[in-house]
Amino acid sequence: MRKFGIVVLGIVLFASVANAQKIVLDKIIAVVGNSVILQSDIELMNAQYVMQNMHPDKCALAQNLITQKLLIQQAAIDSIDVKEDEVQNEIDRRMRNMTQRAGGQDRLEQFLGRSILQYKEEIHGDIKEMLVAQKMQSHITEKLTTTPQDVRDYFNKIPKDSLPTFNKEVEVAEIVFEPKLNKEEKEVYKQKAQDLLDRIKKGEDFATLATAYSQDPGTAPQGGDDGFYDRNNGYVKEFIAWAFKLKAGEFSPVFETQDFGFFFLQVLERRGEQVHTRHVLISPPVTPESLDRAKGKADTVYNLLIKNTKVDFFSSAASLYSDNKETKYNGGLILNPENVEVRTTRIPTDKLDPQIALVVDTMKAGGISKPVLYTDQRGQKSYRIYHLKSVTDAHKANLEQDFPKIKTYATEDKTNRTISEWFAKKRKQTYIKIDPQYQACPVLTGWSTPVPEAPTAQAKP
Repeated sequence: MRKFGIVVLGIVLFASVANAQKIVLDKIIAVVGNSVILQSDIELMNAQYVMQNMHPDKCALAQNLITQKLLIQQAAIDSIDVKEDEVQNEIDRRMRNMTQRAGGQDRLEQFLGRSILQYKEEIHGDIKEMLVAQKMQSHITEKLTTTPQDVRDYFNKIPKDSLPTFNKEVEVAEIVFEPKLNKEEKEVYKQKAQDLLDRIKKGEDFATLATAYSQDPGTAPQGGDDGFYDRNNGYVKEFIAWAFKLKAGEFSPVFETQDFGFFFLQVLERRGEQVHTRHVLISPPVTPESLDRAKGKADTVYNLLIKNTKVDFFSSAASLYSDNKETKYNGGLILNPENVEVRTTRIPTDKLDPQIALVVDTMKAGGISKPVLYTDQRGQKSYRIYHLKSVTDAHKANLEQDFPKIKTYATEDKTNRTISEWFAKKRKQTYIKIDPQYQACPVLTGWSTPVPEAPTAQAKP
């Protein structure tokens, strides 16, 4: 049900117009139990998609909103709800994204035609409904399991001439060597953070300095403001430790994190299990000297690899030497980014990182590359050694080679059928009235509750 979620800036440019037009445009297009869906609800959702260069069918949007109402009403019966913290977290996350994309809080408020606080209050109900509907849908399918027999049955129902062809796939392992600053180099950037903290404590404006100097692109545009969050929001452990240790108004000292650099933060407010902070980040850049040191370490490990003929030596070396936490304890194997949930390591060559593809394209299965320079999406450089563990040529789908992939499809099919059956049953138990304009929609055929025919008057003798 994520499709009907409010989409960052998409709603921003339309919200004021939508609210202004409700008086003129609104009519009830559906009644679902004790809830109504308005024409303006359809128009608002459509505008959100248009802002993303998507043009959905309004019949599908109407169906989406009707199913949402069915989920919400069942959630009330089953006592399924979301905590206020969850709602506030989602609102805060959206507001941070919207502020960043608008170019600052002032510009965002200009777009909205109201204050951030007013807007957050206005969308609170919609966000809560969205989260409740998502939770209810998850509840419907949470006990589903897909057995090996389910996978075989699903596969055997596919006509042989309709079996998909899977592209060539590879398994690639890596050992990553990130450039690290020495103590003297780090001290320069730690002192820069300390100087900013000192200036703030002497009276300079936190938000102004954060906007000018913080190197966190997600929060710098809004003066370093993180909004409210709980302990499980995904921030690094050092950040969380200070955020939940301090009292409102207090500053942390400058502290270092392995992945990002030097932080300091201020707690603005505490609310139950949530905290509201703002911070400044100073990220030390890669120096030529630190890059040379990483290259030297990579060369040393490469020489060890080519001298050792043990099959699993690369895996052991990855766990010992790699700086990539996501792959080092997995034998260095890179997960398919499009199928991380099932942790498959077979990656179609057309989905492989172009920098990696350029290296392994010249290798044979079992080969090990020399150290190569790699630049990630943030512009961070590192040296990497690659091992082409296996190559699977393009082939027709079969259970022997593609069981994990087919299991994913079988699970999706089972989930979709379960949800469709639930909605079909729920429609029969719920009064639904749809405006004639939308009754013609193929996806809504049979959704309206039949109206009993009036008894025919019998003629008197």
